[in-house]
Amino acid sequence: MIDLQAICRRALGAEATRAVELGYGSYNGVYRVELAGRDEPVILRVAPAEDEQFDSERHLMRNEYAVVPWLGVIASLMPRVLAVDWSHDLIDRDWMIQSCLPGVPAPEGLGRYPRSGRTTFFRQLGAIARLVHDVRGPYFGRPDGPAYASWSSVLIASFTQIAEDLERVGLEAADVRKVADLATQGRATLDEVREPRLLAGDLWTVNCMLDADAPEPLISGVLDFDRAEFGDPAADWTIRMAQAKPDEREAFWESYGDLDRSADALWRAKIYEARHLAAIRLERHRLGKAEAVRESYEEMAKVLT
Repeated sequence: MIDLQAICRRALGAEATRAVELGYGSYNGVYRVELAGRDEPVILRVAPAEDEQFDSERHLMRNEYAVVPWLGVIASLMPRVLAVDWSHDLIDRDWMIQSCLPGVPAPEGLGRYPRSGRTTFFRQLGAIARLVHDVRGPYFGRPDGPAYASWSSVLIASFTQIAEDLERVGLEAADVRKVADLATQGRATLDEVREPRLLAGDLWTVNCMLDADAPEPLISGVLDFDRAEFGDPAADWTIRMAQAKPDEREAFWESYGDLDRSADALWRAKIYEARHLAAIRLERHRLGKAEAVRESYEEMAKVLT
């Protein structure tokens, strides 16, 4: 049970007068909390209980806290961290309080504009992604660790962890282990990525806020960097989604720049897509989407052909 009052008293010295659970998150519990004596609400994010977390997703909130100093290039767009607690003293979960970003969620706000206005949105998103991907990291892997000396080591460890998580809940993971073997065999190609760059991890429309009063889509905030890591920008979820359809999102590349289309880069892209699909399968299981889990095997088979 989440004791909102105890959290707000300890962290902010104020009483919670109203709390509304927000529906866009699929991992953490997220609440918009109004406080006595304060004009601005805050956002309380609560991680899943320890025994509900997969090993490949463990302590994602701690990872997000660790990446904040690396995101100074977009600090004006990000919520401020007001309090964190990993002690499990008040509740048996990690929690974080952040400032409440102004605006409306992009999935809701984009529909208020003509479809042609979406190119403006994706052009802005490309520029933001470029700023993030230009940040150089000190090692490969998540900001909160463990640190790896090579990019291939990150990917092999990731596939192995996801496979173990899938098997632990009774799902077949032979295809994920096959990709881990392919990554091991292709270490030299993966390790052509020699400089770790910052990946946002989950940045797309659902994690953007729009200015509610702007005459055209204007990104006023970005949030949820709990899956950030240092590695190859081409492996980022943002890059996957920008390539998903030939529609208004093609404006993304006008500000982001071109991708490497060499044979080695295209082979790495297949490994990255397999990693996304493996993580998606795990998420679909967590959300109880059995049919979508079954579909993931077909999707993975297409990548591996």
